[in-house]
Amino acid sequence: MKAEIIAVGTELLLGQIVNTNARDLAAGLSDCGVIVYYQTVVGDNPGRLKDAIKDAYKRVDLVILTGGLGPTKDDLTKEIIAEYFGKKLVLHQPSLDRIKGYFDRMGREMNETNEKQAYMPEGCIILENNCGTAPGLIIENGEKTAILLPGPPKEMNPMFENEVKPWLKEKTGSIIKSRTLKMVDIGESNMAAEVTDLMEGENPTVAPYAKEGESELRITAMAESEDEADKLIEPVAKEIYARLGEYIYGEDDTTLVEALVKKLIQKKLTISTAESCTGGLIASEITSVAGSSEIFGSGYVTYANCAKMKMLGVKDKTLADYGAVSSETAKEMAEGARAASGADIAVSVTGIAGPGGGSAEKPVGLVYIALADNGGTICEKLKLDGSRDKVRGRTVKNVLKMVIQRIDKKGENK
Repeated sequence: MKAEIIAVGTELLLGQIVNTNARDLAAGLSDCGVIVYYQTVVGDNPGRLKDAIKDAYKRVDLVILTGGLGPTKDDLTKEIIAEYFGKKLVLHQPSLDRIKGYFDRMGREMNETNEKQAYMPEGCIILENNCGTAPGLIIENGEKTAILLPGPPKEMNPMFENEVKPWLKEKTGSIIKSRTLKMVDIGESNMAAEVTDLMEGENPTVAPYAKEGESELRITAMAESEDEADKLIEPVAKEIYARLGEYIYGEDDTTLVEALVKKLIQKKLTISTAESCTGGLIASEITSVAGSSEIFGSGYVTYANCAKMKMLGVKDKTLADYGAVSSETAKEMAEGARAASGADIAVSVTGIAGPGGGSAEKPVGLVYIALADNGGTICEKLKLDGSRDKVRGRTVKNVLKMVIQRIDKKGENK
């Protein structure tokens, strides 16, 4: 079943409200075996909404609309859908009773305009709203189906989960399930080149995605049950691990820093940080993960040269000869942090995040990251572009990646 989501509301077009409904619906529809082909946002304008609905049904057979079910004159989604399907609006007494009951529970008097919400297209399926006043509805006419849901997420989400999902699953008899393999240290194009043949499959499908400093492969299968979908996905996932396993750090919702903390805990290793241009961001990332107290004891933010010397033991001669932004300084920072903290691993960062402070010899975006452990000290030179926040954020990801790869490499060499 192909679907389009239409979010109704001028406030969405103006950016006054973020359209989280489309995101939540798209994710939930895939669980029901429904593929979302398009998403549309239209304001509270009858003419444009009519056009959006007509265009949608030229493309798909299921349209899900959110918003425009309120009691005011500009809430016209239900009226326009009824007109499109050639249905009259008739009073649904149980809905009116529920609306009155809602106001009674709130200790408020119901306005006459709220009665408008109890008028529904004849022959439709009513979706009860236990979190507000506007009922939802499902209307079918041959091959075309419309599902109308209230706009507020606190009303839309429970109605979709409790009433729409079971109805859709019974209709489609299938589900769509995905498994995402998350990678670092390989670009999207190189990653895709390694699995071109797998990307030609129809069920399951394999699709590449790029994120800041990371790449992903999403394996998606359609089947009658989750178990059947897993059976389709598993052999493809195994093949991807065989080809790209060295780059895979986790799956689905796992983040890079969560993968690192988990690995450190498993290996019973501790870590400390020494930061200049990132100003404590690495330590903040690590400690944002529950359980990180097992592996993280201390971090050092040494922005000034005097702090690098006093706290980390960086030599005055090193700073004078090579400067604060250099591989030599980065190495001494990491070694100093390891010595001061007693951690198994220490990482360091020094660089020029911008927007000012760069030179022809050391431009903005030049960053050195180093790691010290019982196997010695390594250092990487990064040349990053973008805003100050982007340079700092990408630096953090590179440090996390460096630690994961170092642990994995040492494990392989045992």
